[in-house]
Amino acid sequence: MLKEERLDAIVDLVDQKRAIKVNDIVNKLEVSDMTVRRDLTELEKAGRIKRVHGGAQTLNIYRPEELSHADKQIINKNEKREVAQKALQLMHEEEVIYLGPGTTIELLADIMEFDNLRVVTNCLPVFQTLRKKTGNIKVYLAGGEMRDLTQAFFGEITNKALQDMHFHHAFFSSNAVKGSEIMTATIEEGQTQAIALNNSVNKYLLLDSSKIEKEDFYTYYSLRNVTAVVMNQDSYNTHQKIEKEVPVIV
Repeated sequence: MLKEERLDAIVDLVDQKRAIKVNDIVNKLEVSDMTVRRDLTELEKAGRIKRVHGGAQTLNIYRPEELSHADKQIINKNEKREVAQKALQLMHEEEVIYLGPGTTIELLADIMEFDNLRVVTNCLPVFQTLRKKTGNIKVYLAGGEMRDLTQAFFGEITNKALQDMHFHHAFFSSNAVKGSEIMTATIEEGQTQAIALNNSVNKYLLLDSSKIEKEDFYTYYSLRNVTAVVMNQDSYNTHQKIEKEVPVIV
């Protein structure tokens, strides 16, 4: 395979998968790890893909197919970890917290250590992460129908449970933010998130800068109704696009 053909093939793979690991490209194209990494660097400089830790991400603004929870775990992991560390400072003992679905929220759950805290989530990986904690974090799973792709619960059973609960803080993430619109891939998951947010005193959107000026299928909340957006430090220029709508913690 000629180099230009290989580069085009890599872009096609990235666009098809939306996010892909280096090893997957190596296996698909039967080329060396070093060659793939060199090609990804060249493609990023050409503005055709975005390099992320361990692989590459599509530059398509609107994804017709949502990434799985596992796929999202490899995207912008350092940025998400930074956001999670900042969000942790907003929690305090003896509070009742809602944690939404998403890999950034899962990273937040992983670093939570409290002596007296109640947490409600409708995300299985977040629940499983908190259940491993040795401290006194009481965690409740709002169950119902689960989407295998995101491992989040939604629907009538989940919604009914969340309608009857009230929170000091809600921490949630999003697939895309444009203007004042906060978007996700499905109506059902968006509606479930909105119920929890409406029942929370404070609402914190955890967001890495790659989500800004992107679009997804369903707008489920407005930045104007959010307490603050928590973002990574290198998003300084990016966060200026949304700070007229909401305070930004960066």
